[in-house]
Amino acid sequence: MTASGIDVPAARRRFERSASTYGEVAVLAREVERRMAERLDYMRHDPRWVLDAGCGPGEGLGLLRERYPKANLIGLDIARAMTHSARQARTILARARDLFSGAACHHVCADLARLPLAPASVAMVWSNLALAWAADPPAALSELARVLEPRGLLMFSTYGPDTLKELRGAFAGIDGYAHVHRFIDMHDLGDMLVAAGFADPVMDMEVMTLSYPDVGALARDLRRSGQSNVETGRRRGLMATDAWTKMVAAYESSRREARLPATFEIVYGHAWKGEGRADGAQVVKTDFSLKRRNDSFS
Repeated sequence: MTASGIDVPAARRRFERSASTYGEVAVLAREVERRMAERLDYMRHDPRWVLDAGCGPGEGLGLLRERYPKANLIGLDIARAMTHSARQARTILARARDLFSGAACHHVCADLARLPLAPASVAMVWSNLALAWAADPPAALSELARVLEPRGLLMFSTYGPDTLKELRGAFAGIDGYAHVHRFIDMHDLGDMLVAAGFADPVMDMEVMTLSYPDVGALARDLRRSGQSNVETGRRRGLMATDAWTKMVAAYESSRREARLPATFEIVYGHAWKGEGRADGAQVVKTDFSLKRRNDSFS
């Protein structure tokens, strides 16, 4: 699998509109980012430049600043409103600390597949749930490898194929349109990392389950976080009332303890940029480690 079926202009519009509400509903994203940060405890790395690829409203930048107080940070997002929110979120104290330490924090609006950065210009790439919205994941990973210096670190999270499986199942047979994005399996992501020039990829996954009072509440959270359907094969107009009613009835069959579950398969990965050779080629290892966990979060 290469192309993901994402309509990039539509994804950009959704994230532009959700910049002001994202922080109110991004419970899952914050928890995933916290768990990603725990993994940094086992990494011996002191980067001078760090790219937050898909920075959203900037919470990850704050976390990275705490971890690497002397590093220069770059917050990049496909939505200009998100980078504006990230810039506005920086407190006067944070700006003063950067001024005192000599560190900087830049904000850039760009697509992951076309990064406006020089080759080998950053020592670390941090990306929380952003690769899920890349139209061409191999191209995005190749770009991340391009801007990383040799032995630079890529640490990321993304959604796996069981994400929103209840919603996908409820829509099955309703019509011929795509209603839930087709997320990439971690085995395929591992292969893509190696093909992009990364060495020693390590992948693991866990399942987190959020619960909602009804389908409408789930739909509102997805919309307010910019994560509503942007599949190229989605319906462009409004869904008929009877079709929506059938979907809701199908979803209701999964109700437990008065709540509806929404499953999110979270894939975590990290890898190191292969070492360069005199001829410009990369030296990488082709094996990678996979781990599967069944931890849940609700």
